[in-house]
Amino acid sequence: MPTRRAILATPLLAGPALAQAEAWPSRPVTMIVPWAAAGSNDVTARLLAPALEARFRQPFIIENRPGGGGSVGMAMASRARPDGLTVLISSASNHVFHPLISNEVGYDVREAFHGVAMLADVPNVLAVHPSVPAQTLAELLVWIRAQRGGASYGSSGVGSSNHLTGELLRIRTGADISHVPYRGGGPALIDLIGGTIPMAVMNLPTLAPAAEAGRVRLIGVATAQRVSLKPDLPTIQEQGVPDFSVRSWVGAFVPRGTPRPIIEALGGGFRDALETPAARQRLRDIGSEPIYMDAATTDAFVAAEYARWTPVVRAANVRIE
Repeated sequence: MPTRRAILATPLLAGPALAQAEAWPSRPVTMIVPWAAAGSNDVTARLLAPALEARFRQPFIIENRPGGGGSVGMAMASRARPDGLTVLISSASNHVFHPLISNEVGYDVREAFHGVAMLADVPNVLAVHPSVPAQTLAELLVWIRAQRGGASYGSSGVGSSNHLTGELLRIRTGADISHVPYRGGGPALIDLIGGTIPMAVMNLPTLAPAAEAGRVRLIGVATAQRVSLKPDLPTIQEQGVPDFSVRSWVGAFVPRGTPRPIIEALGGGFRDALETPAARQRLRDIGSEPIYMDAATTDAFVAAEYARWTPVVRAANVRIE
C-alpha cells in the first residue's frame, strides 16, 4: 500500500485525473459546512450556491456537519474522494485556531486540504454592556484597571476566533481580563445584554442588531480597516494597539489531491459568484466583507495564519486535551 507521503507527492495532473477534471462536475457537488445552520459559513455558502449552480449546471448542496469545534465536518471533508465533488466551507476558527489548541484533529490541516478561494471576512468586535462607563478602548482599559480582580469577557467558545481576539488583546495591552466561554455567540450575547458579563468579543453579524437597539455598545473592530456596515466604528488598531488584526474569514477548500484544473474552475466560479452585486450586498448587509483570493494565495494566507497565531496560542496557554 502506498504511504500517505507518497500519495501526497503524486502529481496532480496524472492522465486519469486530467480526464476527470475535463468532465467535472458530472454529479451534484456537496459543500460541507462544519458548523450549524445560520452561522457565517452557512450563510456564505447558501448565498453563493445559486450562482455556482447556474455556472456549472449541477446542484451545490449544503451539508451542515457541526461538532468538535468544526473538526467533525473537516474530518468528513478530508476523507472525501479528491474529485472536486466535495468542498469544505471553512473558517478561521476551525481551520486554524481549533487545530492549534486541540489534540482532536490528529492531522495537519495544511497537508489535508488545497485552498480554492477566500470568500469573506467576518469582523470580530469588542463590545460592552451599557453600564460599563467606556466609549473607547482607552476608557475601557482604565475601567478594567479599576476593577478589583480584573474583568471578564465572553466569546462563542474556547478556541474560537472571538476567544483568540480577546487573548491577543490581553497580551498586547496587559489588561487583566479573563475568558468566559459560551456554546455559541447567541448565549454569550444574552448574558452580555443581561449584564452577567461586562464585555464580549463576537462576530459583528451577531452584535449588530443589539447595538442598533442600544442594548450593547461597540468599542472597536478587530480588522485592519473599518468595515462598511459600521464605518464610524474605529478599529482596535486605530485606538493604540499596533498590528492588531484578526480575520475571522470564510474560505473554500478541497481534499488534497484534487486535480488542479478542477480547483481553478471551482475558484473561478466562486470569484464570479462574489462579483454579483446581490451577493456582495447581502454579505455586507449581515456584517461580512466579500473578498476573493485565488487558490495559491489562499494556501499562502493559511500558512501565514498558522505562523502568526502559533506563538499567540502558546503565550495564551490555550489548550484542549
